[in-house]
Amino acid sequence: MVFKPRNDFSMVLSGQAGQGLQTLESLLVKIFKLSGYNVYSYSEFMSRIRGGNNSTQIRVSSRRVNSYTKRIDIFVPMGEGAMERFHDRITHETVILGPREFIEKRYLDEVFPCIDIPLRDLSEKAGGAVYTSAIMIGILSALFYVDEHLMNDEITRFFSPGGESRLRKNLAAAGIGYDAGTRLLKPGQASISIERNEDVKHELLMNGIDAVGMGGLAGGCNFVSSYPMSPSTGVLAFFARNAKEFGVIVEQAEDEISAVNMAIGSWYAGGRALVTTSGGGFALMTEGVSLAGCVESPLVVHLGQRPGPATGLPTRTEQADLELVLYAGHGEFPRVVLAPGTIEQGFFLARHAFYLAEKYQVPVFILTDQHYLESRYNVQDLDASMVQDQRYIVKTEKDYKRYALTGNGISPRGIPGFGEGRVRADSDEHDEDGFITEEASVRIAMVEKRLKKLDTLGEAILPQVLIGPQDYRYLVVSWGSTCHAVNEALETLDRGDIAFLHFSQVYPLPHDIAKYLGRAHKKIIIENNATAQFAKLIKLKTGMDFDEQILKFDGMPFMPEEIVDALKGML
Repeated sequence: MVFKPRNDFSMVLSGQAGQGLQTLESLLVKIFKLSGYNVYSYSEFMSRIRGGNNSTQIRVSSRRVNSYTKRIDIFVPMGEGAMERFHDRITHETVILGPREFIEKRYLDEVFPCIDIPLRDLSEKAGGAVYTSAIMIGILSALFYVDEHLMNDEITRFFSPGGESRLRKNLAAAGIGYDAGTRLLKPGQASISIERNEDVKHELLMNGIDAVGMGGLAGGCNFVSSYPMSPSTGVLAFFARNAKEFGVIVEQAEDEISAVNMAIGSWYAGGRALVTTSGGGFALMTEGVSLAGCVESPLVVHLGQRPGPATGLPTRTEQADLELVLYAGHGEFPRVVLAPGTIEQGFFLARHAFYLAEKYQVPVFILTDQHYLESRYNVQDLDASMVQDQRYIVKTEKDYKRYALTGNGISPRGIPGFGEGRVRADSDEHDEDGFITEEASVRIAMVEKRLKKLDTLGEAILPQVLIGPQDYRYLVVSWGSTCHAVNEALETLDRGDIAFLHFSQVYPLPHDIAKYLGRAHKKIIIENNATAQFAKLIKLKTGMDFDEQILKFDGMPFMPEEIVDALKGML
């Protein structure tokens, strides 16, 4: 069985919950990266406590890869029912690598390329089914010509905290798998050849959770309050793991209302607080967001989107909470919404969010989704030089006015105990000193003062990024996590008349959008939701409609192949 020559292999491993797929993914991508391969991985989970089948896709490539793809070159079934959700993606070019008893009859009858792996026998030899994932690590490492010592070093790092006995048994199981994989490499059996790059070995391997967490640390975050909710819980766990080393107080609140109010209290006292949540949790926070708008408190909220309404699909992905964060909170007050599309953007924007929140004294939202947070790939470096992270706290005088009327809408911000002045905060409308008032002229002045920040924020708007020719005929627009899939799709199309405009800041919008849209003969929006929420926002800003929409809302991320097929019918 000879694999079709490729410089980019896509493999899907599917098995029952509890079989160690997360361990398998985590170790394999690290081992492949340290071997000099570019890697990408994304896992999808069924929302059950027990049972069901989960899967992970791993791409191993000679070039940079960072998108979930429809193509499956190697499919590894690791349990009963592992293939049932993949019939539309398994083709006669897909090599099915796994135990014969887990390969559905249709693939055996139609003579699909199959390599039988006696996983049950190998597991019994290793000590039981619990070592299945370690055996598969060995088999796949051998197939991709990974050095066995390198594989063992990574397994040792991963399993050492579990004790000597556990480590020894997993090393032995991986060795059994490695021997089995090596036997498959005999002439005429299996062969995979991908060019390696020594520089890749030294690059960072990160997912979106790491990017948001590290960006928050770089932005000076020192307080995190949250109530766990997928997919945002990973960010909470990131800060909990790193709290002691970086001096961050991490509080798992009793509910989301407490979490957001704790964060506002932290900012009031001079902290730099982050709230991490998802749509259903954020719905409970909207009163707190409005409070932050009234008392002009900085606030940073990370919202990991997932499909709704209600519980929806709690372990899947979607971009359907844009309008939620745009209009959350009663009353009118300014805000900023950021939506990273790459690992690098996630780091930069999370750090930048703290700068924006503190300087302009507004809520800042970091809008991600399950796909972005769970996608993992190698990146060259993180540029920390692009961001300002100054503090904007003044030492108060005796006559300090917390809400002093200013030309740009930003009042000097003091904190209790730093200076002689009193720092008042009240959720009722208030005067410059912070005292409650119902005076109409003061109310008007305060509303206008707060909204004036929208004009002031114009100086800090991050520009959209244009990829492709300047003299385009067709313009594709997207925001946030769809970035890589769209980019790969356009690389596949390889046309000189189409360009891609990506937004990582979705509110306030840049002032020159109409210039880009107006140059296009046809404008196409791509969004992971059902109602084209970003297209509606752009129309609100520019008055311009899109000619075509490519929308997806089945809980799965876009695949480049889907976008290619859709665009071919539109161009």
